[in-house]
Amino acid sequence: MTERNKKKAEEIETWNFVFPNQSNPYGNMFGGELLAIMDTTAAMAAIRYAEKTVSTASVERVIFKKPIFVGDRIKTVAKVVLVGRTSMMVRTDVFVDKGGDEGDVLSTTAHFTLVAFDEQRVPAEVPELVIETDKEKKQSELAQQIKDHVGRREVRIKEVVEKWK
Repeated sequence: MTERNKKKAEEIETWNFVFPNQSNPYGNMFGGELLAIMDTTAAMAAIRYAEKTVSTASVERVIFKKPIFVGDRIKTVAKVVLVGRTSMMVRTDVFVDKGGDEGDVLSTTAHFTLVAFDEQRVPAEVPELVIETDKEKKQSELAQQIKDHVGRREVRIKEVVEKWK
């Protein structure tokens, strides 16, 4: 068995305006529109990390903390926080740029799991994640807790589905 390379993840940042076609009649941004932006930024972070093609496998723990409105400027920040053999969990946060003293206000956060692929679209190994700071350690621990919870939830769902057969 070969030893995998180790790599530090970089933070990827994108900026967007919120347009009327991305909102409901009350001016609030549609959650699906926001998730599409978050997914794209998460994919960019995973691609930069793995240096491979990636595809989203799941989205977990989406928390809409503050609403986003038409005309808002939003900053989306994504970073790989946990890796498996071929998968990466990417924490993705969205901030509303309020300017002035308020600055950036956290609006939404989620964890995306993406899988890396080789040229034949076969899952491919990704580097081991280098964790250096306390913040990175806490984010990785939270991502591991989310992953563990998802695993337990999937087992329970399979049990229920088997009872329905």
